[in-house]
Amino acid sequence: MLSAKEVLRHVFGYEEFRSGQEAIVEHLISGEDALILMPTGAGKSLCYQIPGLVRSGVAVVVSPLVALMHDQVDALRALGVSAVSLHSGMVWDEIKAAEHTLLRGEIKFLYVSPERFENPRFLRLLDNLQIGLFAIDEAHCVSQWGHDFRPAYLDLSILPERWPEVPRVALTATATELTRAEIVERLHLEEAQQFISSFDRPNIRYEVVEKDKERQQLLSFINRQHAGDSGIVYCLSRQKTEGVAAFLQKSGVRALAYHAGLSAEERYDNQRIFQQEDGVVIVSTIAFGMGINKPDVRFVAHIDIPRSIEAYYQETGRAGRDGLPATAWLAYGLQDLMQQRKLIEGSNGDDAFKERSADALNAMLAFCEASSCRRQRVLRYFGEQSEPCGNCDICADPPRLWDATVAAQKLLSTIYRLRKEYGEFSGAKHLIDILHGKRTERVIQQKHHQLTVFGIGRELDESQWRGLIRQLLAAEYLEMQSEGFRTTYYLAKKSHDILLGKKKLRLRQIEPLSKLRSNNQMPSQNRAVFELSAEDTLLFEKLREWRLEEAKASSVPAYIVFRDITLYQLALKKPQSLEDLAQVEGMGDKKIATYGEAILNLLK
Repeated sequence: MLSAKEVLRHVFGYEEFRSGQEAIVEHLISGEDALILMPTGAGKSLCYQIPGLVRSGVAVVVSPLVALMHDQVDALRALGVSAVSLHSGMVWDEIKAAEHTLLRGEIKFLYVSPERFENPRFLRLLDNLQIGLFAIDEAHCVSQWGHDFRPAYLDLSILPERWPEVPRVALTATATELTRAEIVERLHLEEAQQFISSFDRPNIRYEVVEKDKERQQLLSFINRQHAGDSGIVYCLSRQKTEGVAAFLQKSGVRALAYHAGLSAEERYDNQRIFQQEDGVVIVSTIAFGMGINKPDVRFVAHIDIPRSIEAYYQETGRAGRDGLPATAWLAYGLQDLMQQRKLIEGSNGDDAFKERSADALNAMLAFCEASSCRRQRVLRYFGEQSEPCGNCDICADPPRLWDATVAAQKLLSTIYRLRKEYGEFSGAKHLIDILHGKRTERVIQQKHHQLTVFGIGRELDESQWRGLIRQLLAAEYLEMQSEGFRTTYYLAKKSHDILLGKKKLRLRQIEPLSKLRSNNQMPSQNRAVFELSAEDTLLFEKLREWRLEEAKASSVPAYIVFRDITLYQLALKKPQSLEDLAQVEGMGDKKIATYGEAILNLLK
């Protein structure tokens, strides 16, 4: 029986464990339960795969998506490890064949959905197997407070009752303290040791821009920073998803749409193309992502504000899973907040759910309107402290602050006067019309031109006033309420200190629309992921071409053959023998046996 360190080297092709992995692996090998919180790309899978190989019997892995099961099974088989999955997309003959190989003891990893545990026949199958461990992936799906709740995960409470001697490990890349407590309670992991890694993804650069002609801004971002790269673009609606994908296609970007309204066949085809080919951009609703294990996604873009930092963290975490530089880019505006608040108010949740959702959205707004390091805010949300990162737009170009006290007083006074003199609350456009002294039909009809505040705010343009509204919402001087198609603003309790001049307000300076548009077109070069000479870059591209041919021949994604980091090391080190290949990261025994000679010939 190989030791954990030997499995790491000979099967997976790594010399050393990453930070925190070795303690988890030894804990599980010894037969103890565990809860693992580790960011995407930090090597969660190895934490249960190595114990699964070292321990006797089959490792049963619970996974929420068929695509994710296929991906993991293909990856293990490419390493020479026996693995199968059981899921609803299989025909009866396939299921029986998989069951027979399991009963003969020929399989080390069985991947199943949580719904399988509702099936008595499946439970009897497990009773007849020697089980080495249970691994529950994407464990946050058990949380009813979480954003990916999956009711079938609740059925996994059966595991310690029916198989009390089998160790269990629950894994997730994102969980607040509340979600973590719910995982422990619902999966009966009270006695399990918790391994909590830093939530930091230092290779991801956070960038936020104020929305203005969002499609053009997105195209500009892709062309300037990630031309030819794989990426994901998230939109709030299905209709917008298709419109943005069509716009990018016309603009020369290879983009595909993905949302729940497409046929199953079209969704499968688009996902397969994205997974298996380089340089494809998928434009999607949040329906896309959890089953995506593509390591070389170089950017994740949002053109609508996400509903929470937790959702944002998980979605942006799909970028740079290989540890190489990636970008999380977000364009948002006041309209986004209004949309999200309407979704919250119109949801079927109870008052507690709506209040929690509103708090989560407010935290996301505070992230967008930050004047200090964005990474610090993300990590603070998960209870982690850090120094300024140096790898976000604010650290790279700190914003100028200005004394916004007078401007805030004008806006807050307008809201106060409307309420006091007319008993009304208004939306952003009408408030700005009053501040600009515009005699619109509504202003004249409702006699709002007679207000003492009429026309006192001409020094700021509309985008600056909207920016100030967002900042006052983020700082909790303003509150908003959505009813039907109407969003109105009213004073929060702490706003009185501003109105009465008891407190000064320094905020991030808001650029006028004319300057905002010029800033959005600032030139910047596409950032190189690898520092290679011209000759080595050519070799790297030749290796990618060879990898794509091998992947197509085996009908698997290119990264199943080799990840980019392995090709980079091959181009850099230029190994001349099979022994040299063993020193390259990701080159385990099976990979060397399968591809070694072909790689050496290509390098020569």
